[in-house]
Formats: sequence, C-alpha cells, structure tokens
Amino acid sequence: MERSELCTEEEISTLVYGFYDRVRADALLGSIFNQHISDWDTHLKIMVRFWSSLLIGAGTYSGTPMPKHVALPELNADMFKHWLALFHETTMQLPNRALADRAEEYAQRIARSLWYGYQMNNQPNRIPSELGNV
Repeated sequence: MERSELCTEEEISTLVYGFYDRVRADALLGSIFNQHISDWDTHLKIMVRFWSSLLIGAGTYSGTPMPKHVALPELNADMFKHWLALFHETTMQLPNRALADRAEEYAQRIARSLWYGYQMNNQPNRIPSELGNV
C-alpha cells in the first residue's frame, strides 16, 4: 500500500488528539507532559504534522524532538513503556487497521530511539538498556 493511500489527515488527527487526551489524563505521564507543554493547541498541531509526515509522507514537519526529550528530568524505561501502552490503547480504537498497525510500528521505533538518546545524553558512561518487548 502506498503511504498516500494509508489514511487521511483526519484519521491522523483522530489518532493524535485521542492519544494526547489519554496522556494528559494519565496519572504517570500527564503531569510530565502538562508541566512541559504550555500551549497544547500548538503542540497538537505539530504532532499532527509529525505523524502526517511519517505516515503519509506529507513533509509538513520539520523539527528536532530529541533535544527536548533528553532535557526532561528523571525519565525511565517504564515511562516509555507506559507511553507505548497508551498509544496502543489509542490505536486499538481506530477502525483503519492498516493505519493502526503502521502507527504502532513507528511508535515502537520512536520510543526506542528517544529512550536510547535519553540514556546516552544523561548517562554517557553506561551502555543503554533496551525497552524490551512492549
């Protein structure tokens, strides 16, 4: 399937907004996100552009998410696993299964990459640990 045939921008918005509704209300992650994101409307629009660029090749996102994530204090693997679990809960409710599957694949890669980058930046003398199967 061509990326352009995977889904619509509206479906991506549904994914992004649904996921971040969960994150914002979550006991573990909500306070972290709410503390570091002052303008949720802007953040959500950026996240729609990010996921649109990944999923359908929209090319509307430009940015460097790694520095923002590695600067956060005291993150751990369980938080990244929990982020993935919330993402999975969101994708399970999507009727477009091809979109859900592809988004899950990207989410796994993103979480792994951010977790590695976080560890390498904050614990440069230690070998990074894996997230394990989520």
